[in-house]
Amino acid sequence: MKAAKLLRKFRIDDPDRFRLARFECDDTCGLERDKADAKAVLAQDIERLGELQKRLYADNRWAVLVVLQGMDTAGKDGVIAHVMSSINPQGCDVHPFKAPSVEELDHDFLWRAALRLPERGRIGIFNRSYYEEVLVVRVHPELLARQNLPQALNGKSIWDERFEAIRAFERHLARSGTLVLKFFLHVSKDEQRKRLLERLDEPDKRWKFSSGDIAERQQWTKYMAAYDDLIRSTSRTHAPWHVVPADRKWFARLVVARALVEALEGLDLSYPKVDEAALKDMRKIRKALLAEE
Repeated sequence: MKAAKLLRKFRIDDPDRFRLARFECDDTCGLERDKADAKAVLAQDIERLGELQKRLYADNRWAVLVVLQGMDTAGKDGVIAHVMSSINPQGCDVHPFKAPSVEELDHDFLWRAALRLPERGRIGIFNRSYYEEVLVVRVHPELLARQNLPQALNGKSIWDERFEAIRAFERHLARSGTLVLKFFLHVSKDEQRKRLLERLDEPDKRWKFSSGDIAERQQWTKYMAAYDDLIRSTSRTHAPWHVVPADRKWFARLVVARALVEALEGLDLSYPKVDEAALKDMRKIRKALLAEE
């Protein structure tokens, strides 16, 4: 399958017709038969991503925000480690969003995300994000009580209102020169079970295990319904969602890498041009350096 067609399959361009149930977590678009070739393409995209990041940094007009969401064990950390392995750390920031602090709870739900937005020329990666406020908080509505919202603002329409706020936030980012790309790593419940067992059985993975993962697993159906609603409500042309089959880690990384490369190539990034006066000075400096021999 050609790269462009592959991305169209997983990028949500028509959110009104989106249904999460139509996406298979173990889909590899038939590339399982040519896994070696697929991994070679992934390696090429990772290398290309490093080149594009250098241009992004030098061009200094655009910022890139990558949002990674998914259930526990979906592979968010692995995507960051592998897909971003060619990125210069000076041009990339990764921020994992944990439970909000007391200070963060005293602000609106987008405040802490706004503080972590990438600067021009940089890539920012949100490992979880402001979308937790329409996921975890929606599945556990008792968490709303900690946010001390006025009672009049804590009604049945709060989720639609938060979707509206998120759409406006991302539209503002796009209009300000931030490329927003969002990825839901769609892992199946059975694959999550296998990965949780690996964490329990393998000593070097036990540190990753949290009993809270098991508690959240019991809410699987509610989480899938929340993801279905949020993707349909917030996938827009300027900030598209990609539903990435994540049961095969190599394939999930391939899709994310290809999407990033295609999006960055579409920015028409270039290195700044040096004017004639500066070039003249450079020639003089070069001549002097050569004369030192």
